[in-house]
Amino acid sequence: MSSTESAKPSKLPPFDAADPLGIDDLLGPDDLAIRDTVRTWATDRVLPHIAEWYEKGELPGIRELARELGALGALGMSLDGYGCAGASAVQYGLACLELEAADSGIRSLVSVQGSLAMYAIHRFGSEEQKRRWLPGMASGEIIGCFGLTEPDHGSDPAGMRTYAKRDGADWILTGRKMWITNGSVAGVAVVWAQTDEGEDGRGIRGFVVPTDAPGLEAPEIHHKWSLRASVTSELVMDEVRLPADAVLPDAKGLRGPLSCLSHARYGIVWGSMGAARASFESALDYARSREQFGRPIGGFQLTQAKLADMALELHKGILLAHHLGRRMDAGGLRPEQVSFGKLNNVREAIEICRTSRTILGANGISLEYPVMRHATNLESVLTYEGTVEMHQLVLGKALTGLDAFR
Repeated sequence: MSSTESAKPSKLPPFDAADPLGIDDLLGPDDLAIRDTVRTWATDRVLPHIAEWYEKGELPGIRELARELGALGALGMSLDGYGCAGASAVQYGLACLELEAADSGIRSLVSVQGSLAMYAIHRFGSEEQKRRWLPGMASGEIIGCFGLTEPDHGSDPAGMRTYAKRDGADWILTGRKMWITNGSVAGVAVVWAQTDEGEDGRGIRGFVVPTDAPGLEAPEIHHKWSLRASVTSELVMDEVRLPADAVLPDAKGLRGPLSCLSHARYGIVWGSMGAARASFESALDYARSREQFGRPIGGFQLTQAKLADMALELHKGILLAHHLGRRMDAGGLRPEQVSFGKLNNVREAIEICRTSRTILGANGISLEYPVMRHATNLESVLTYEGTVEMHQLVLGKALTGLDAFR
């Protein structure tokens, strides 16, 4: 008998429809404990209410939810110090997957808080800014938001019109930001603005802005058909006076906000697979129990083909997320690789939701099932933090060495 044959297990484990590739074997006990804790919280606190919240277009009790997420260690989860959990990138990704399996709006709350607002302060802020803001944000006592996108400038943030000018030692901030998650409930906003600083006479800087500053308003945006269980706002700044120490000292130019976006996009790579998993599981359960022509529809070849194709894309996407997480933990994750994951996983997640809807038939449009809710949420996830076209161009430039952006 060869050494290879003797090393084979005597009995293979049974096939697990929930984990057909055995991806859980890549996880350690701490990883599984974090995943299960977040899954239990989402099951108990979000799933019983999310259809009603979505239908009404509101997220009641968001401050309480934020404090609970803070107690879980989910806010600024992969950051170190200042009350943050210091979890690995993979553990943060697993949390994003479980949160978005409940609803994209809940994952967005956590992502904007931790990967955008907190990350910006943690990476680019002064020690005083970190001590002032991060502990309260990590606990959920303070909600943060991130002001980059404007009404006329989304994919091209370099063209932003929000402007900060010097007035003695102070800064005067004027402009508008659009589609700001958490905006109207935030206690602090990280706002990016043009200034007269920089080699070309203009330079983008980040500012830590208390939302009770005179001249700042954050009206909530209503009439959305996506991310309905999420607080989305404008930020309107009319000569908001800020002290000199409001500026993020280590963020100059677009490198600052783009690095924050890359960190947040990483969470989307995982989170989108949570929405896909919830939809796939709903379709699989339905196919096993729904009977037509005298037997469950899951017994028909066309339905099985759909389920097999969805399972392939779902678990390939989770494997991709794991791979990127390991690279981030090792310090080797490039922005182009994040674009690879965001582009693939969100696009495939939407297709999984749409195919799941066809298996559920007319029931697929009902809020009694999660499929249509996830599908409409993912339409926002598809375009925020980089549209399909932007990520295609990022990869196109990396592959060819030719810049097609301008």
